[in-house]
Amino acid sequence: MKLTIGENIKTLRIKKGVTQEQLADVLGVTCAAVSKWERGETYPDITLIFPIAYYFGVSVDELMGYNKDKIGQDIKRILDEFQNAFWQERDFEKAKKIIDDGYREYPDDYEIMSRYMWTLGVTDAEPDLDAALAHRDELEKICGKIIGGCTDGQIRLSAWRMKAIILHAEGRTEEALKILEEKCGSWWTSFEQMSEQIFKKDRPEFIYRVRRNMYELASFAADKISKGIFFDSTIPEEKRIADIEKCGDALVGAYVKTGNAVFAEMARSLYGRLSNDIRCRGIGTDGDYARIDEKYGKYCELVGQICGEDKSLYDSIYGNQ
Repeated sequence: MKLTIGENIKTLRIKKGVTQEQLADVLGVTCAAVSKWERGETYPDITLIFPIAYYFGVSVDELMGYNKDKIGQDIKRILDEFQNAFWQERDFEKAKKIIDDGYREYPDDYEIMSRYMWTLGVTDAEPDLDAALAHRDELEKICGKIIGGCTDGQIRLSAWRMKAIILHAEGRTEEALKILEEKCGSWWTSFEQMSEQIFKKDRPEFIYRVRRNMYELASFAADKISKGIFFDSTIPEEKRIADIEKCGDALVGAYVKTGNAVFAEMARSLYGRLSNDIRCRGIGTDGDYARIDEKYGKYCELVGQICGEDKSLYDSIYGNQ
């Protein structure tokens, strides 16, 4: 956070109608010291903060330029811009710059430091272990701050995940898995599963939670189906795309036959994963890229239409971004 105490002293001094010499005389400092404060070259000694605030009749926060509401709005703006650049624009360099600048401005905000941490090249989907080791000191420092002071469960969990990745990079894989086991829990003790169980089963709230969980798990399962085939080195590369497409076409057929949106969402997720992976790994032809992208776009559009009538589907997709 940028300190504006020098600018504030100048503004308050002019408003009060006193000269730098007069202010210096009241505080027992030199005129040159006051001049340096106002130019932002130095800050007043900490023992002078309360006397200066008292002299001008303002709070210490006002003197320092600290405005909690304004800072909160600025942090929200940074996070919103980062999310938009990352998820909507898919401009990762822009997103990285936004969060880098935000971290320099607000290095002690837990959400900003968590976002920043995951832009150092490690990622949590397929971590670069060399990057984890290269940034180990900085990452461990951030994780320590979050775990030691943050009360947000999701942000704390992100720090534990990063610690597990660092341990794995160091060759301490069993310790890494132990952390994940202890901190993340099992499928059956997840928030999603527990959220169903606080409602009576014949209530609308229960149906909403069950359906939202169903969509999220179905999308997750489709993602795993694609990756389970795509990264299987025992399957010839040219056959992997075809095998995944067969699964996608079967899901589409199930949607056409039943009208159940869960199959459309699975097809969208599967083709989205396949589109991403064939480009990242350079597997496939231009024809494959065009065909998969066309299918992915088609089912994104279909699911988008369904989302307009199904809040649980909408929330399952957009509530996680």
